Amino acid sequence: MGIDVGSVSINAVLIDRNKKIMDYVIDYSGYDHRESVERIIRTICMKTGIHRKDIKRIVATGYGRRNVPDTYKTVTEITCHAIGVRALYTNAALVIDIGGQDSKIIKLSKDNIVETFMMNDKCSAGTGRFLEVMAGVMKMDMQEFSSYGMKSRRPYRISSTCTVFAESEVISGIAKGVAKEDIIAGIYESIVSRIKAMVGSMDYVGDVVLTGGVAKNEGVASSMKRKFTTIQVPFEPQITGALGGALIAWENG
Repeated sequence: MGIDVGSVSINAVLIDRNKKIMDYVIDYSGYDHRESVERIIRTICMKTGIHRKDIKRIVATGYGRRNVPDTYKTVTEITCHAIGVRALYTNAALVIDIGGQDSKIIKLSKDNIVETFMMNDKCSAGTGRFLEVMAGVMKMDMQEFSSYGMKSRRPYRISSTCTVFAESEVISGIAKGVAKEDIIAGIYESIVSRIKAMVGSMDYVGDVVLTGGVAKNEGVASSMKRKFTTIQVPFEPQITGALGGALIAWENG
């Protein structure tokens, strides 16, 4: 089993002896990580019909990985995301992971090793939290906000990469009477522009894989596909880190 303890969610993946995914669970991190992890392990055991003693090894990753009890080892999320993504996409060259509070760019080498990476964990701009704030300003729930901007033909330009200043720009756009869909499309574009700046001059040949909770936002994913020609979104973009942890646990079997 791989368990990825993030700032917003805890994701767990259980694989069998053939490295096939048996099941996975995504849940909120909560205040007490240990309690949340125990609940998630019980849930995945109940869903698959196994006992906890049947889990041979647990590898923990994510910023709260040291709060996972009874682990075989802990591994950084950079490594786990790389391994999990490459297992799903053999031609993956670049991972863009946008979570609740941070974003990561990971360049993969041919032999499944992280070649280089860039991480933004000091500012919430462009993350899930950023989108929650913007949805709040627009008085919309996240599901409606996710797809609304795709109706836009003229995205409203939002130049700031800071959540506070971007919020001011959105409020200004509302005051000017800018169409709701154009403002939201502008928010999507601001996230993509920030990611493009993080990628910078990284040379890569192969697929770009978008992961993390923000990958589930239709508008962001659509905007990413216009900027990156070979972008892939996994069937469940939040579990790649946990999958990588599970695969590391299997390799050490």
